[in-house]
Amino acid sequence: MLTAPVLELDDVAVHLGGKRRWFRPSIPSVKAVGGVSLAVQAGEILGIVGESGCGKTTLGRAILGLQRETRGTIRLDGKVVSGQAPREARRLRRAVQYVHQDPGAALDPWWSVGHTLEEGLVITDGAKRAERRPRVEAALAAVGLEPSAGRRYPHEFSGGQLRRIGLARILILDPRIVILDEPTSGLDMSVQATVLNLLLEIRARRDLTYLFISHDLSVVRRLCDRVAVMYLGRIVEIAPATRTFGRPLHPYTRALLAAAPRLEPGGLKPVPIRGEPPSAARIPQGCLFAGRCPYVEPACIAEEQVLAPAEDGHEVACRRWREIEDGAPPTRDLAA
Repeated sequence: MLTAPVLELDDVAVHLGGKRRWFRPSIPSVKAVGGVSLAVQAGEILGIVGESGCGKTTLGRAILGLQRETRGTIRLDGKVVSGQAPREARRLRRAVQYVHQDPGAALDPWWSVGHTLEEGLVITDGAKRAERRPRVEAALAAVGLEPSAGRRYPHEFSGGQLRRIGLARILILDPRIVILDEPTSGLDMSVQATVLNLLLEIRARRDLTYLFISHDLSVVRRLCDRVAVMYLGRIVEIAPATRTFGRPLHPYTRALLAAAPRLEPGGLKPVPIRGEPPSAARIPQGCLFAGRCPYVEPACIAEEQVLAPAEDGHEVACRRWREIEDGAPPTRDLAA
């Protein structure tokens, strides 16, 4: 029996910028996240994938509280944490921590690693110096680094070691939910494997929940329990990882997986999609993917497509998914 979700999002949207001007056209806001609803169970690894600019990182920042949500509700353990004053929001969301995409850029080059890790303890619970040092050494040991690493500076570490330091920086705060933003980008295959094994080991040891943001579909396939596919700020398909990769239903998901490189023969037949995603400042009516979808019909443009159950645990925002799965031919001339 499933327990209550540790994290719930209800119609969360994030709009950036925008300005109303006298006697001149207004500058529209960028709808970076356009209304996301999902629930994450404790101990789960939820993968979030999609093209660059689809809103994955902005969604993660909104969950953490670095980016203020424009509308919607975020709950942690059933308690509403959205819409709070900054100080109260930081207190309520302490259980959520974020591992940056570029850990080296997130570290102060003038501070030693130990000083950086201690700073988190000073800010969050005001721990005294005598208490901080053992906790720093324990956090470094948890990610496979020697205590002496605390006396060194960021430029003295390799990319894989910086990933470990980024993990140690948030583990010292004892989180329950960790948002991992491209944790293996820029690493060679052997170091990637080491980092992924470390993530799984830490998750099992500390009973953590991961939100795994990544472009690397091969890593998502092997690591994640469920996968949410984002397009233009919204989730267009969410399902267990085995179904997402074995039986994708949305045309965008199918195109995304077909474009991924693979060594084994077979797999999805590539169906090309045209052009670039529309501007997030001018969201089109109807289905967000209609302008690029090879299976588009007039009804797709007229009606907004929202997530709906396709089968148990599998939701998709496409009215034609059954026809597409049954082999319906494209309705648009791809050569045009």
